[in-house]
Amino acid sequence: MTRLMGKVAVITGGAGGIGRAAGRCFLEQGADVLLVDLDEGTLREACSELGSNKVSYCVADVTRAADNEAMVATAIEKFGGIDIFLANAGVEGDVAPITEYDEAKFDQVMAVNVKGPFLGLKSVIPAMEKRGGGSIVITSSVAGVGGSGNFAPYVTSKHAVIGLMRSAAKECAPKGIRVNTVNPSPVDTRMMRSIEEGIAPGHGAAAKAQMEASIPLGRYATPEDIAKVMLFLASDDSSFVTGSVYMADGGSTA
Repeated sequence: MTRLMGKVAVITGGAGGIGRAAGRCFLEQGADVLLVDLDEGTLREACSELGSNKVSYCVADVTRAADNEAMVATAIEKFGGIDIFLANAGVEGDVAPITEYDEAKFDQVMAVNVKGPFLGLKSVIPAMEKRGGGSIVITSSVAGVGGSGNFAPYVTSKHAVIGLMRSAAKECAPKGIRVNTVNPSPVDTRMMRSIEEGIAPGHGAAAKAQMEASIPLGRYATPEDIAKVMLFLASDDSSFVTGSVYMADGGSTA
């Protein structure tokens, strides 16, 4: 249980389902973990749930450059640097056709899902280079490799971070920094409850059953399913892996 011993991991969206699962997984493998999210109360709850003296938190808005710099400074102050950056914060937006989609909501989705990882990389890369390299994992989605009606902004954002990842992988390879995406299909989290209700108001359970039936493995992913893929990419087990799109979709894009 020492695949990340001596490593420092920063996880945005750290109070959410995937963020907490990744935090737990990374802690179990020996890492020091900094959880980053908007709400201090949920961050404290997440740290308490994880129950380790190797986890801390930072309240930050990933859409703000200054907050990303503060996140990096906190990781350096508390743990000495950054070796792993999980750019995981994301929002789903609304379920609506393009012609009816609110412009402000579009801007929010792009700000969190695209600008957030960009600003995160901009702040993290110099600190990671000082440590001699590291691993960056961006959470994309099955929506990042295909289209879906009534989800255009979210789909666009998840395509965009794949382009960001591929560009960053080439820029960062000489620095010893690897960059990849993990692309989940539906995961059993709060976000999917919101999407299910958006698809079928008042009938979210039926929407879930329909989506699960479309996944060859017949179920949603658990947050732990996704965290285990992130662990592989964060660890030295993937030392020759960069610029890659890792589907964790139960066979949905097979």
